[in-house]
Amino acid sequence: MYEPDILDARIVELLMEDGRMPAAVIARRVGGETTERVVRYRIDRMVKEGVIQIWPVVNTLAFGLTTRADVVLEVESDAIKDVAEKVAKYDHVTYVACSIGETDVSLQLVARDTAEIYQFVTEVIGKLPGVRKTTTSIVPVVVKDVYQWRIPRRLVKPGDGQQTK
Repeated sequence: MYEPDILDARIVELLMEDGRMPAAVIARRVGGETTERVVRYRIDRMVKEGVIQIWPVVNTLAFGLTTRADVVLEVESDAIKDVAEKVAKYDHVTYVACSIGETDVSLQLVARDTAEIYQFVTEVIGKLPGVRKTTTSIVPVVVKDVYQWRIPRRLVKPGDGQQTK
């Protein structure tokens, strides 16, 4: 388990503000005696240890995909993983997870409009072998997306965050 300190948390916050922010700018914004070299080391370490990933976040609206839907699937128990893997390959799908409880697979779709969502859910997903039931909810507003999650302060080790290793 990775235990971030204050410096790690500050670096992550700044990268979430702008994933292309140069290490020199991060060092200046963090302040204190933090150098560009220390920032580069910390970023490289967090990437190597799988703590963070630095990827572009695509704005689906820019491509005319203005409608988002959450879909939950009830699936035959021996087909859950297979259905999830098949669904994940479609361009409309932005998120897929297997779950425990009333539903077996949950996913998020993007499309041009509700008609396209309806067509995809009924003609593609609903006809996959093993899918027993689909429940679709149109999502008109997203308040917080998965890429906006922050490191909770309770998980950050106390200290000044100035050590390099």
